Amino acid sequence: MTDLTFPAGFRWGTATAAYQIEGAADEDGRTPSIWDTFSRTPGKVRNGDTGDIAADHYHRMGEDVALMKDLGVTDYRFSVAWPRVQPTGRGPAVRKGLDFYRRLTDELLSADIRPVVTLYHWDLPQELEDAGGWPHRDTADRFAEYAGLVADALGDRVTTWTTLNEPWCAAFLGYASGVHAPGRTDAAASLRAAHHLNLAHGRAVQALRAALPPSAEVSLTLNLHAVRPLSDSAEDRDAARRVDALGNRIFLDPVFHGRLPADLVADTAALTDWSFVRDGDLEVTAAPIDSLGINYYSPTVVAAGGSPAPSPWPGAEPHVRFVPAPGPRTAMDWPVDPEGLYELLTRLRDELPDVPLMVTENGAAYDDYADPSGEVHDPERVAYLHGHLAAVHRALADGADVRGYFLWSLLDNFEWAYGYGKRFGIVHVDFASQRRTPKDSARWYADVIARGGLRG
Repeated sequence: MTDLTFPAGFRWGTATAAYQIEGAADEDGRTPSIWDTFSRTPGKVRNGDTGDIAADHYHRMGEDVALMKDLGVTDYRFSVAWPRVQPTGRGPAVRKGLDFYRRLTDELLSADIRPVVTLYHWDLPQELEDAGGWPHRDTADRFAEYAGLVADALGDRVTTWTTLNEPWCAAFLGYASGVHAPGRTDAAASLRAAHHLNLAHGRAVQALRAALPPSAEVSLTLNLHAVRPLSDSAEDRDAARRVDALGNRIFLDPVFHGRLPADLVADTAALTDWSFVRDGDLEVTAAPIDSLGINYYSPTVVAAGGSPAPSPWPGAEPHVRFVPAPGPRTAMDWPVDPEGLYELLTRLRDELPDVPLMVTENGAAYDDYADPSGEVHDPERVAYLHGHLAAVHRALADGADVRGYFLWSLLDNFEWAYGYGKRFGIVHVDFASQRRTPKDSARWYADVIARGGLRG
């Protein structure tokens, strides 16, 4: 077989999120986020786990950067904890909070690793949720202010910026199904949240452009759904259309075309008249960006039918049934299907031909463990990653402008409502001792980076 070589300058990265790894939940002025509150609420997270300590990255940051240097990654995508920088979501920044990210950025640069900052990975300050959260319009203004504070602090060293990570999850898992923080189940509120997240993105783009040099790259990361109808029937194809509207076009259309999908508005008419979208909003949401990040794990197969309530698909529930895709599955019970990633990348090649793409998250959880010799063997993860990188390579060969790949995740971490029971890392973390052990997948990824591609 022929080796699959990626273009020169392709960005090889890893990714993490603040609440999942940092710990230090109440140190140096940090106040609770919605995830602190949610995880401390009995019954919300498996085993009552919280992110209070997580992987203790706040105190072990130097060790973790050294791990990345050993891997040879060119880029590291991390998120800034909003309540660590601006504890109430208003007013001036906390110096100690910003200093942590200054130290992290300097440590990365000294290791010749490009820092890639995500401003929001779901940790809304609890005080802003108490004031209404993302369904409340003012939260978009608060986010723009926060973006400017971080840009002022790191803009001389960070050249790649992402406004939001996966706003679909923030809006619909947080406010519709309630399985993520803040745990609300209000379908109409979730649609308002989605719009205000789009508005927050646009206003943050404006704030970043005002604070950063013209050479800075500003982006957005979406967990787009590779949606497939179970059959070619008109009913199943309509189910796929509804999910595409709520999962994909609710963000793609406002951000890249300055419009709401007309079918989405019609599908959700029983829930809202969309009057919260004010004149001028869609011009703001469509502020030009330099690249689009894609997070992908598995495809979505749908058929006509009903979903149980509460559902993260407001307006689609009576019409859509989610069907398990065939094939092997990860520890999350997610199907392994690299073809879905190829489908998304080539769709975006056709729909947004002038927008460079980055695969900003891709990876898998498996039930791996340290054996008696201290080794962690994870052949399933290696196979998963190999298949998905081969799909990226095929999309590149077929004209998709993919500039980089960020493996999720560097470390085993707090996996949201699953607590510490699901391990996505290529570095094993013993949470009792905080000992880090690179898995076989870490050594495999280091070889991929060193050779600039996959062995045939």
